Amino acid sequence: MIEKAVAAIRSGLLAIVPTDTVYGLAASPYREESARRLYRAKGRDVLQPTAIVAADLDLLFECVPELRGRSGTLARALFPGPYTLVLPNPAQRYRWLTGSRPEAIGVRVPRLAGQARELLERVGAYVATSANLPGGPDPATLDEVPAVLQAAAYAVVDGGPLPGLPSTVIDFTGAEPSVLREGAVSAADALRVAAVVL
Repeated sequence: MIEKAVAAIRSGLLAIVPTDTVYGLAASPYREESARRLYRAKGRDVLQPTAIVAADLDLLFECVPELRGRSGTLARALFPGPYTLVLPNPAQRYRWLTGSRPEAIGVRVPRLAGQARELLERVGAYVATSANLPGGPDPATLDEVPAVLQAAAYAVVDGGPLPGLPSTVIDFTGAEPSVLREGAVSAADALRVAAVVL
C-alpha cells in the first residue's frame, strides 16, 4: 500500500493519504503538471492556493529556503502540528501552488505516526488538499472520500479513522496575523505562541 503511494507521488500521479487531520489528495509539489492534475481531479479553482506538506523542518527549509528570520522562527515554534502557516514567499516559488498570491505560500509539517509518517518521510514532501469535493465534508475515514477522487488516485492508503477536522490556517504575511480557518486546534493557541517568539 505504501509502496504504490510512494511511487505514485514520485512519478507525478495522485494518491489518497492519511494525515494528522483528514484524508488528503496528494501529489508531488515539485512539478506543475502534478499540481494541475490534483486541481483538475478535485475541481479546485487554480486561483486557490494549496499547501506544501513536508516531513520535517529541515525538508521544509530545503523546499522554501527563504523561510528565515520571522518565518523560520514561527515554523520552529509551531511545527510539527495541525497548522497550515501562510508565510512570505519572496522568491515566488511553486507558482502552481500559490494561486492568486504568488508572494505567499502555505506550508505544513504535521505530527504523524504509522503509515502516514512512513509515506511522508519516504517522499519528503507533497502538496495536499482535503480529499473532498469543493464544499464537501472533510473525510475522517477512507469511506468518506468521494468515489470520483478514489478513482482519480493511482494509490489509496487506508490509515483508519482520523480526527476529521482540517488544519488550522493562519496567515502571517501581514503586519498582524490573520486566522483564515479555525480547524483541528485553536488558532488562539498558535497566536499565543507566536506572540512569545516574535
